[in-house]
Amino acid sequence: MLFEATYNSPIGILEIVCNETAVVRLERVVGVEKHSDFPLLLRVQQELDEYFLGKRKDFTFPIELHGTPFQCSVWYELRKIPYGQVSTYGEIAKRIGRPKASRAVGSACNKNKLLLVVPCHRVVGATGSLVGFALGLDVKQTLLSLETKKE
Repeated sequence: MLFEATYNSPIGILEIVCNETAVVRLERVVGVEKHSDFPLLLRVQQELDEYFLGKRKDFTFPIELHGTPFQCSVWYELRKIPYGQVSTYGEIAKRIGRPKASRAVGSACNKNKLLLVVPCHRVVGATGSLVGFALGLDVKQTLLSLETKKE
C-alpha cells in the first residue's frame, strides 16, 4: 500500500509517496494537493519544513531506492555529498569505480526520484558550473544558495 501527500515548498509543490516503512518518491509535481495523516508522511513534511528554514542538514526518514545497480550506486554516492558542498559528475564517477562514466552519472541524476534526499542538486560540471538539473538551473541555484546561506 502506498500513501501520498503534497508539500508546498519554495521550489514548488512536492509529492511525497511512501509505503508502510519508507519514502519511495519525493518529486516536484503540478496538480492537486493531497493530504494524509500517515505518520511517515507527517515526519517527512516536518523535516522538509526544517530543511527549507535552514535548520536541517540531513534527512533522517527511511527511504527505498528503486533503480538499476548503476543508478543506485550513483545515488548512494550522492548521499555522501555534505550539505552546503558540491561535487562534479566526474568525481562521482571516479568514486563509484567508473571514471569514464560522468555522462552516465548525469543520466542517473536525471532519474532520481528522491529530490533533496538524494541531493543531485549538489552535482556540478567539471568547471564548477551549474549544469544538468531536471527542475531547471534556477531551482538548482536556489537549493545551493539555501544550503550555503550564512546565519
